[in-house]
Amino acid sequence: MIEVGRKYVFDFDSTLTRVEALDVLAEMTLQGKSNREEVIDEIQKITNLGIDGDISFTESLERRIKLLKAHKNDLEGLVQELRLKISKSIASNKEFFEKFSEDIYVISCGFKEFIDPIVLEYNIPSDRVYANTFEFDEEGNIIGFDENNVLATHNGKIQCLKNLDLDGEVQVIGDGYSDYVMREAGIAHKFFAYTENVHRDKAADNADHVTPNLDEFLFVNDLPRNISYPKNRIKILLLEDVHPVAFDNLSEDGFSVELVKTSLSEEQLVEKIKGVHVLGIRSKTQVTQKVLDAANKLLVVGAFCIGTTQIDLDYSRKKGVAVFNAPYSNTRSVVELAIGHIIMLMRNVFTRSTELHGGQWNKSAVNSREVRGKSLGIVGYGNIGKQLSVLAEAIGMRVYYYDIDDKLALGNAVRCGTLEDLLSVSDVVTLHIDDNKANKNFIGERELNRMKNGAMLINLSRGFVVDIQALVNALKNGKLAGAAIDVYPEEPSKNGDFVTELQGLSNVILTPHVGGSTEEAQRNIADFVPNKIMDYINAGSTVDAVNFPSIRLPKQTNAHRFLHIHKNVPGIMAKINEVLAKYEMNIMGQYLSTDNDVGYVITDLDKEYNKEVIKALKKVENTIKFRVLY
Repeated sequence: MIEVGRKYVFDFDSTLTRVEALDVLAEMTLQGKSNREEVIDEIQKITNLGIDGDISFTESLERRIKLLKAHKNDLEGLVQELRLKISKSIASNKEFFEKFSEDIYVISCGFKEFIDPIVLEYNIPSDRVYANTFEFDEEGNIIGFDENNVLATHNGKIQCLKNLDLDGEVQVIGDGYSDYVMREAGIAHKFFAYTENVHRDKAADNADHVTPNLDEFLFVNDLPRNISYPKNRIKILLLEDVHPVAFDNLSEDGFSVELVKTSLSEEQLVEKIKGVHVLGIRSKTQVTQKVLDAANKLLVVGAFCIGTTQIDLDYSRKKGVAVFNAPYSNTRSVVELAIGHIIMLMRNVFTRSTELHGGQWNKSAVNSREVRGKSLGIVGYGNIGKQLSVLAEAIGMRVYYYDIDDKLALGNAVRCGTLEDLLSVSDVVTLHIDDNKANKNFIGERELNRMKNGAMLINLSRGFVVDIQALVNALKNGKLAGAAIDVYPEEPSKNGDFVTELQGLSNVILTPHVGGSTEEAQRNIADFVPNKIMDYINAGSTVDAVNFPSIRLPKQTNAHRFLHIHKNVPGIMAKINEVLAKYEMNIMGQYLSTDNDVGYVITDLDKEYNKEVIKALKKVENTIKFRVLY
């Protein structure tokens, strides 16, 4: 008995292309007309009424063509425009159309004049395209359509498909009413609501399967596809109200993204993390061993901030979870706040402001000084420290810096050999050190006593690096003339009440950890971190991962890519290649990077493969994670 294969019936507008072709034609033909926007809006309204079945398709077609006022010569330009508007996942899966072209049909209420040249590039010949045709007058103006064509009538697709009398299982892929009624009428076996370009409730509600892209359709049917696992099935959880651009960037790339405005407790996250592939956090959410053990599908954590102490990096690596952060994105914001604090402390701005808010006018130069000529001591000469060094020198300050690493000075900055040397010469000391736990109480009573009398301290780094009680004492006894504090040893998980011993001191500026909280910084972070996440998910790149061996490599188009994360013990590569050889896999390229604990190997292969090879690779001893990318 001969097995009859499936047949695939595609819609054209808003399925194979991202647009409705007649809408595009209207925008072209109405260019320069004073009522252009009104007419286009009316055409789109009529289009949607017809797609949703609220008016007959014949009426929809008649009304739109009357408004178009198009000419035969406009069609060539329309085809050129449509070539640029092929649906993203359709274009990336051209191989499917070429390989299965004999089983693919296009049934559209659009017009063969512009559909034929587009789909021919996907190996679909004109005799498998069923669509309307235009009628022209002697001058070539489009005046109507062939009313005898079954597709010009209401529910014409039903009759068209019935006339074709296709053998085997018939699957319809489209976005509208006219597509799902073919299955409703019993002449198609399944209807897939294609929502990559437009989500129509009527179609989605009546679908056997909602497919946000062609990858999902191919995955469900186990057909050849550009990527092994549809992006819409990769679940991303973004916590702590990260910038909405992050949501947009990841959603536009096809991932399923959930945005939560608050941080989650360990218990809440343990429950929420199940089934999540990517977790995005800021500084308050703790990614602990317990959370990582509960994360059954987690591939990557994105920290939408500089620090990563809230994440157990070692355990993440051992679980095969890559971690990315944003080490540079808010540098400028922190530096500008530091400059602002320096000036406001030196000018005693907050004391004068508080007095005036209380109704007291106290115009005085006492304790108000220019920053020009004063000495700034920068502790930590990294990205922030260096940029602050340049700006501080530009406003006339003498700059000294101290760093445990040997950092090259910028401009006229002077490197101090010890912290004590820096403290003794600085009028203002500003802290920009990392979140290493060894830095707890880095500035305590001893260090404060080494500072100049009347000096000032700024902390925009980590709350635990300053002994708060020692600082309070130094401010109250006059050792320090002022301080600006943006970070605290303990910070609340959400906005609300907060208590610190520094409150009530008139010579102290307090801000609620807003050093990097500018619109520009959050936008930069929302671009940077998602790009790193997408590079890892889409291509396997681990460049800038804080806990993983680094591999950068180009995306392959005509190969399969296997990603293998394993414990860094001798002999793993030999075992991996032994498996590949057993299944006769031809290696096009192989890339390995390791650290003390973990090895990460990417293998590109150039042929179809027996799915058993995946099971074999997963069983290689000391495997942590294995993933087929495409």
